[in-house]
Order: sequence, then structure tokens, then C-alpha cells
Amino acid sequence: MDDNNPTRRLSSRSIAAGDPTGWFEQLYAEAERGEAVVPWDRDLPHSLLTEWSGRSGVNGAARSAVVIGCGFGRDAEHLARLGFRTVAFDISPTAVRTARGRHPDSPVRYETADLLDPPPAWLGRFDLVLESMNVQALPVELWDRAIAAVGRLVAPGGTLLVIAAGRAEQEEVEGPPWPLTRAEVNGFAAGPLVPVRIEEIVDPAGARRWRAEFRRPE
Repeated sequence: MDDNNPTRRLSSRSIAAGDPTGWFEQLYAEAERGEAVVPWDRDLPHSLLTEWSGRSGVNGAARSAVVIGCGFGRDAEHLARLGFRTVAFDISPTAVRTARGRHPDSPVRYETADLLDPPPAWLGRFDLVLESMNVQALPVELWDRAIAAVGRLVAPGGTLLVIAAGRAEQEEVEGPPWPLTRAEVNGFAAGPLVPVRIEEIVDPAGARRWRAEFRRPE
């Protein structure tokens, strides 16, 4: 374990203690005290989200969206600017409080919630569900449950957009995160969801990313 890497240090301890998601709040709390840096804290929304929304010309007017594991809100604010009535949630109360503080005049509704046990009122509600880099931060044994929970948020006629780090089928990695293979990304097409487009994007440094769009028929 690398004690200089707060993500791996905290996640290893949390998982060993039987609390596989508790490290998120620990990390955000350390960051709030100036004792750690949240690796995914960026000023701009994820580039694969902005490219997708620009290419598709998506219009959020009179439509709803939810951002899973919203962190400090960069992606949620982008969807709100596109006109979506946006709910953004994170399991970390500190992350949610910070997001509200960073965006005091935002129309986004920031909530503390657990993907593995979402509020029943959210099931089948959202026209757009954004899952960006969250499932891969969980231990592999939780993936089936998490992926199923993601899909249950999509409304009839709605879209699920998945953004994830990628790896080759036989590639072994030390996480978190544990990047997804193509087969694991395909696994989001469960229940009523059907794949629309799955893209593998390789940057100049050779890092793989997935951007995958799924739709729930009406």
C-alpha cells in the first residue's frame, strides 16, 4: 500500500474494515482540512461529457438528469447549463456540502445518497443518467450490484451515459480505480437498457477511456 497515495491508502483501510464506500467521505474530509487532494477535482466538466453533449446537440429543456457520484459538481453544472433539471448526489456529505458552497446560485439539487441504496422515488425517473468513473472506484465484487442500480435510475425513453477508464481484457491493475474492460462496459446493457454507441478512446499517452451510451425503450 502506498501511504503517499490517499486514494489507495484510505480505500485499502476502508475495504479491510468492511466499509467499501466509507473512504470517499474520509478523502473529502481530509481534503477539506488541507491534508489530501481529491485526484478528480477539476475546474471543467469531463471532456468526454462535453464532447458528447456538443456532438449530440442534446437539449435538456423540460427533461431531468442525475449525476452519480457528483463530487464537487463540475459535470452537474454542465448538464444544468444544457437545461436539464439536475439532481446530483454523492455518498460523501463533505463533497455535497462543498459542491453547494462552490455553486451557491446553482439550480442543481445536490443530495447525499448511496448508489447502492438510492431513494425509491428516483427509480425510473431520469431522462439522462450520467455515470462517470464511479463503478470502477468500487471493489469488483460490488460491480454487478452497482451497475444494476445505475440502470434502475433511467426513465423509459431515457439515456444512460457511462464514462470510464479502460483496460485490456487480460490486463491486471492495482486500484482503485479498477478500469473496465469492454465486456464490463457491455454489462451496463442490462434489464431494459440497450446499447446505442460504445467508444474506446485512446489518448496520446496510451490511456484508454470508454464512452458508452445506452437507451431504455419507452
